[in-house]
Amino acid sequence: KWTNRNRVLVFSSRGISYRGRHLMNDLRKLMPHSKSESKMDRKDQLFVINEICEMKNCSKCVYFEAKKKEDLYMWMSNCPRGPSVKFLVENVHTMSELKMTGNCLRGSRPLLSFDQDFDKEPHWKLLKELIIQIFGTPNHHPKSQPFVDHVYTFSITDNRVWFRNYQILEEDGSLAEIGPRFVLNPIKMFDGSFGGTTLYQNPKYVSPNEIRRMYRSRGAQKYVHRLNAKKSYEIRRGTGDNTYKSDPTDEVFVTIRPEDAEGRDKNTFFRNT
Repeated sequence: KWTNRNRVLVFSSRGISYRGRHLMNDLRKLMPHSKSESKMDRKDQLFVINEICEMKNCSKCVYFEAKKKEDLYMWMSNCPRGPSVKFLVENVHTMSELKMTGNCLRGSRPLLSFDQDFDKEPHWKLLKELIIQIFGTPNHHPKSQPFVDHVYTFSITDNRVWFRNYQILEEDGSLAEIGPRFVLNPIKMFDGSFGGTTLYQNPKYVSPNEIRRMYRSRGAQKYVHRLNAKKSYEIRRGTGDNTYKSDPTDEVFVTIRPEDAEGRDKNTFFRNT
């Protein structure tokens, strides 16, 4: 009865953070048809993953790539012919971190719920089919349970894919979130597996390095504005006695009342008694 023999290889590169490692382990628990592999060296080329999938007898792959020990990227690929998609993983919250009230049987088959926006553009349709083949547990899989008690929701908001996992509580459709949570920001879609011709490139994508550079430049601009304001104040205030050019003949027409005279100016006034 087990006709769909899709297996998904889920592993990561070296240097991955603890949050990314916990997310990877959560996905392995959610997908009974997944297989694990030791961490891959970052110096190796990505096309080596196709050979690893062939040795593990896997037709799909989810690969977590860590860069600079703070940026997490996810690859979804159909090995060995493609297509493949590269994402930037944002807003990661693992199961142990959230501690939601929902719970489900380990190894049970999920329902996949997609937003209507997945059917509007070609690249979203391609991504939808790839997600179905990766996250959908094959029927009659030896490690799966013949129950459907949770649902994966994939929604598109702000040009990103938002993932949520809910437990089905009652037959009326009431849900309780289980976790994990994460957001996938698509970067590129390739014709081949981990490379090849670019099918789609996100025009709104901004790399984390560029965002950090903008924050640093914004902080540097505050310092530059403060120096410019200080220099402008010194120019306006001036230094020394001659703060500005004055005409000495202007004082000729300045008259002093007798009541206001002080010092030698009193000798210039004569009162009639």
